[in-house]
Amino acid sequence: MPPARTSVLALPASTPAAVPAAPARRAAAIVAVVIAVAGLLVTLGFTIADEPPAALHAHGGLAIFLGNVTGMVGTYLALIQVLLASRIPPVEHVLGLDGLIRWHRRVGPWPISLLTVHAVALTIGYAQAAKTGLMHEVGTLVGSYPGLLAAFVALGLMLLAGFASVRAVRRRLRRETWWAIHLYLYLAIALSFTHVLVLGPEFVGHPVVKVVWWVVWLATAGSVLVFRFGLPAARSLRHRLVVWEVRRETPDTVSIICRGRNLERLHVQGGQFALWRFMARDLWWQAHPYTVSGLPQRSFMRLTVKNVGDHSKALASLRRGTRVAFEGPYGVFTAEARRHARVALIAAGAGVTSLRPVLEKLPAGTDPVVVLRASRADGMPLRDEVAALVDEKNGALHELYGSRRAQLLDGRRLRQLIPDIRARDVYVSGPEDFVNAVTDAVRRLGVPTDAVHHEAYAL
Repeated sequence: MPPARTSVLALPASTPAAVPAAPARRAAAIVAVVIAVAGLLVTLGFTIADEPPAALHAHGGLAIFLGNVTGMVGTYLALIQVLLASRIPPVEHVLGLDGLIRWHRRVGPWPISLLTVHAVALTIGYAQAAKTGLMHEVGTLVGSYPGLLAAFVALGLMLLAGFASVRAVRRRLRRETWWAIHLYLYLAIALSFTHVLVLGPEFVGHPVVKVVWWVVWLATAGSVLVFRFGLPAARSLRHRLVVWEVRRETPDTVSIICRGRNLERLHVQGGQFALWRFMARDLWWQAHPYTVSGLPQRSFMRLTVKNVGDHSKALASLRRGTRVAFEGPYGVFTAEARRHARVALIAAGAGVTSLRPVLEKLPAGTDPVVVLRASRADGMPLRDEVAALVDEKNGALHELYGSRRAQLLDGRRLRQLIPDIRARDVYVSGPEDFVNAVTDAVRRLGVPTDAVHHEAYAL
């Protein structure tokens, strides 16, 4: 029989450090940015230095020079994209997975744009040099140069993935469709890399540079294999998670209780999440992020999922004994990240699944003020558990039910609910638009940036 509800979830709260290492995280982030920029400058400088001055004055010279520079810089930024996607633990511990995703989105348009300019500029330059038309030159390049057809295919795949990642388009795609399209970026980057090595003028006659480039890219690919595949596979085999119970929380939300071995060794912190892969028909091939809403206790842990798509809807029908693989835990939305003695926690809808374990891990004396918002009372999962924890920690609970217009959480309302908000760490979780609006309002109220922690639920 599965354990009682309280036995699965009731965990002793650990006391986090009074002042976490936020400055150390910022310093590490600055160091990472400096290294990335230094690598970019070296790549740019080497490309420019390797271009003979006389070549700029030849027919098509400027266009070819522009194509070479944009090609090398675009390829370097594609390398940065792969590193961001590899989820190297020390980097993830600094930025959090949501931070990595934000940087991934910021950097993403640049390699695609630069490599597009690279292809167009080189085609124009070679056409000018040969004094032929553009379409004729495209046929000549594809037919005469090894790897050019693969490069065109790679560029097409990048443009497809870039189009699918435009916010307006992404919102209209099923997550599974967007994810499948995004996987083709790995193939595109691999094709682009081999094309640069074969035809890049910077590598002709420079075997040492070619070896260094190979080492850098193999190390980058290795980080993906180790941290995206190897480490998750090892953890999944070690802990042997299976579905133990599926419990209905609200009409559109279920909790999945998993059973495994030595789960305390995962060192999951309250508020973290993992990427879950359920070995059931039509589900095994995709992994989705869900918050660990009940921290590991001996042999059990829990995740809570709202029905927002085909994958989450299918989880309600999981059978006991279904094997579970996972990647993580991830996230810096934790009690250990706080800067002040007191805290405020604000969640909308399914965001409560992140808030609840953070609240559980808070020590005595934090006097938590919790604000929950949902369209209706029966749409707030884990509400009773949150209320019990607030009472246990001598906090205050505010529940706002109704439309967004009726229950607007702007600066004025937040100041009414949390008069001393400037002296608190503020945790915000929920849909992306909600999180963005509330965190902006909180910062305008004067809460320092390093005291604002957020977890957005987005594609």
